[in-house]
Amino acid sequence: MGIDKFNSEGYYDPTCYEAMTNVVKADRQSAFRPMVYICSPFSGDTEYNTEQARKYSRFAYEKNAIPMTPHLLYPQFMSDDKPEERADAMHFNYVLLGKCNELWVFGDVISKGMAHEIGIAKKRNQTIRWFNKDCEEVSKNA
Repeated sequence: MGIDKFNSEGYYDPTCYEAMTNVVKADRQSAFRPMVYICSPFSGDTEYNTEQARKYSRFAYEKNAIPMTPHLLYPQFMSDDKPEERADAMHFNYVLLGKCNELWVFGDVISKGMAHEIGIAKKRNQTIRWFNKDCEEVSKNA
């Protein structure tokens, strides 16, 4: 349904038309996008896993979601090899997970860290969506 350039009495009304057109544009630009937590492996082959996490984040963005991918952020200034820093990063991850609408799990391997994140999301009754490494959805738990 489009916006009519004429008012209810049939007269041309450019001011109302322009105002309503701007409202529709603003609604489209500010449409709700869920924030989704990207859950995928990091430890081990960090170079490959980082590249995969970028791919998964891009996929979420293209699905009109706001991807939250902490394992792309924290390794920039924290070391996964230092137990105290890893523990801090994992705690930060759990806090961020709580701010997200959904948890999106990617890949064929569930790491120990991922399993913990999935467990937390289940306890919080968050929606969990499961994807394979090719970003094909395989399951959804509400």
